[in-house]
Amino acid sequence: MSHTIGKRLRVRTVFISDVHLGFRGCQAQYLLDFLNNVEMDRLVLVGDIVDLWSLKKSLYWPAAHQEVLRTIFRLSKTGTEVVYVPGNHDEAAREFCGMAFGDIAIHRQLVHETADGKRLLVMHGDEFDGAVEFSGWLKHFGSFMYDRMVDIARVVHFLRRRFGRPYWSLASWIKHAVPNAMTYILAFEKAAAQQAAQRGYDGVVCGHIHRPELRTVDGILYCNDGDWVEHCTALVEDRNGRLAILRWAEHAVLDAAPAMRPGIVLDPAA
Repeated sequence: MSHTIGKRLRVRTVFISDVHLGFRGCQAQYLLDFLNNVEMDRLVLVGDIVDLWSLKKSLYWPAAHQEVLRTIFRLSKTGTEVVYVPGNHDEAAREFCGMAFGDIAIHRQLVHETADGKRLLVMHGDEFDGAVEFSGWLKHFGSFMYDRMVDIARVVHFLRRRFGRPYWSLASWIKHAVPNAMTYILAFEKAAAQQAAQRGYDGVVCGHIHRPELRTVDGILYCNDGDWVEHCTALVEDRNGRLAILRWAEHAVLDAAPAMRPGIVLDPAA
């Protein structure tokens, strides 16, 4: 799958999750740039779109966050099918599963069939936490440290942009460097793949752990669309059913004319 410089990217399906609107670490400007430059038939929101947990702690809702919601609603009214699968940070919306909010259908989980006939189970991913549970104190410590890490990453990202350096994810580097983090990630991926296999699907699409990935796990296609806090990634499907991870922050040029936008590099499915 490839994209030509200066042209809008046209795909069949886009999966995004873990946007965390209302959280200070949300990269809303990158997501707006993405939504305004990618045409899609179907947009699947795989949970944690609005971070109700963060909003309960402190009210943070800048204009860019509101504009993301406006853009999603605009897409739903102008020909893009929008499906919402709530996550744990926006779990209040799970009470409305089976209903529609305007033109947006809400489902607890979804079965997506690709253009080439693969059936993919779509879930946010917190459903798999029980299979890889850590102790309570470690979870709370990890949550605290994650918030601090995001604060540091915002400063690092600002400085790198100031000096013309490419986007770099501090959180991703730490996850690869810490053995316990990788143990958790691998166990999560295996649990997700097992769930899809037990239910007779070809693959699984999820988010939750903020780690974009596209690989085969025990014969099952494991797809994690990543997030819009650390990585600014989406899972996209082209007209032929091929899947890829699109890493937007590495290629988007904010506040630039479309003709100046670099070519988009996709990580294809293995």
